[in-house]
Amino acid sequence: MPINMPKELPARKLLMKEKIFVMDEDRARTQDIRPLNILILNLMPEKEKTELHLLRLLGNTPLQVNITFLRTATHQSKNVSSYHLESFYSTFEEVKHQRYDGLIITGAPIEHLEFESVDYWEELKDIMDWATENITSTLHICWGAQAALYYHYGINKFALPEKYFGIFKHQVADPTVKLVRGFDELYLAPHSRHTSVYKEEIENHPELDLLSISEDDEPFIIMSKDAKNIMITGHLEYDAVTLAEEYQRDLDRGRKISMPKNYFPNDDTTKKPLYTWRAHSHLLFSNWLNYYVYQETPYQW
Repeated sequence: MPINMPKELPARKLLMKEKIFVMDEDRARTQDIRPLNILILNLMPEKEKTELHLLRLLGNTPLQVNITFLRTATHQSKNVSSYHLESFYSTFEEVKHQRYDGLIITGAPIEHLEFESVDYWEELKDIMDWATENITSTLHICWGAQAALYYHYGINKFALPEKYFGIFKHQVADPTVKLVRGFDELYLAPHSRHTSVYKEEIENHPELDLLSISEDDEPFIIMSKDAKNIMITGHLEYDAVTLAEEYQRDLDRGRKISMPKNYFPNDDTTKKPLYTWRAHSHLLFSNWLNYYVYQETPYQW
């Protein structure tokens, strides 16, 4: 089934070129089904790229999905036009009277800051509080995952000696858990972060389950026992070239940055990276939508 989005959203044309089934509001009204309503709090600076990454995955399931994009009111993004934000995004004040089936909170390149120093931290806390009563399940990504672990479960992040950057092997702790159903025993996923959380703190927390770790013993997929909060410390939503773009961006800014590991063929930056995690990206989002949103949410809130 398709993903429902505004006709004018730039990502729509790109998704149609990729043969992703999309529809607009007019056609959606003709289908007598209960669509899933998904809210996406997009904290990434290049919002249009993140829109495309997430919509590509949300549009590849048997479920009809309505999307609402959410922006912070207490922070003004510098990398997207005000027209785009005003046309396609809502603020929390505009949506907080509604209930949604699912919420996605993205990452943000602000790991160097303490959580309380983030200018929209109070607003984010309000959203996370509201989600506990008005969202069936929330998927948190990278910095968003660390923010959720800190706010909901008291687990703080710590700085890594160097950026955890590249494509890494991962293992699943319990393949019978529905979120990782169908995963290979060994699978690949991208990471791009300067901070981490201690595995032992997650394993010892009575409200959390550690579902998957990387080859370096880094926590990757974490879920609350009530399945209300799912934390992904990496970026399964990234496409094949995202890490290359981040690497080149940092080089252009004169930052000291190592090449992403296990990414460029033969570590040759002139060669196109292979998209080796695509199947598991689609599988994780499909499992989340099916088992933790669609199967759990009431037909009428």
